[in-house]
Amino acid sequence: MRFLLMDTCGSEGSIALADTDRPLPIVASETLPGRTASERLVPAVRRVMEGCGWRLRDLNAIVVVHGPGSFTGVRVGLSAAKGLSEAAGVPLVAVSRLALLAAKGGEGVVHAVMDAGRGEFYLGKYRAGECLQEALLTAEEVLASAADGTVVVCEPKVAEALATLKPQIVPEPAAADALPVAARRAEEGSFDDSALLDANYLRRTDAQIFAKPRSTAQ
Repeated sequence: MRFLLMDTCGSEGSIALADTDRPLPIVASETLPGRTASERLVPAVRRVMEGCGWRLRDLNAIVVVHGPGSFTGVRVGLSAAKGLSEAAGVPLVAVSRLALLAAKGGEGVVHAVMDAGRGEFYLGKYRAGECLQEALLTAEEVLASAADGTVVVCEPKVAEALATLKPQIVPEPAAADALPVAARRAEEGSFDDSALLDANYLRRTDAQIFAKPRSTAQ
């Protein structure tokens, strides 16, 4: 199966072409330096596709990491993936960035944690690839929620903030890391509806924002 994979959520964007019928499935990849995805994503896709002699209609799926992460980056990647999917009539697979980070943490319960800014963190709790929870939490909430299992981070500042949990520091996820999830989803025929698919921003709900702490007075 052939895939185009895209990730524009982090400090750097990346794209990859993969063919699971080959011994080394990653056929080509390219990094989009800094936060340049909005200008470079589509030209980079065209360049790697032409370099490999692939056409969009040859793909089994277009795969996009749809957040959480940079608001602009998430939006750019998701919009491009939807456009290419609809134009070529190719199925779409969306993958959580937290799922990719959790996959680097090994077996058992894994807590993937990323910086969300303003003293908050994105947390994804996974077990054997299954999502148990994804949420936007404060540092205190993360420390309480991630006490069980392995904690995996890809940012030094997050590792420092959660030092008491002894987190594993791993490389930041890239587009190619989405291949195992994408291949499994494609085999199952589990694709996303581009008309209904939204970005995985992980915002707090109104109920959480406006909730008043309970009084401890007796």
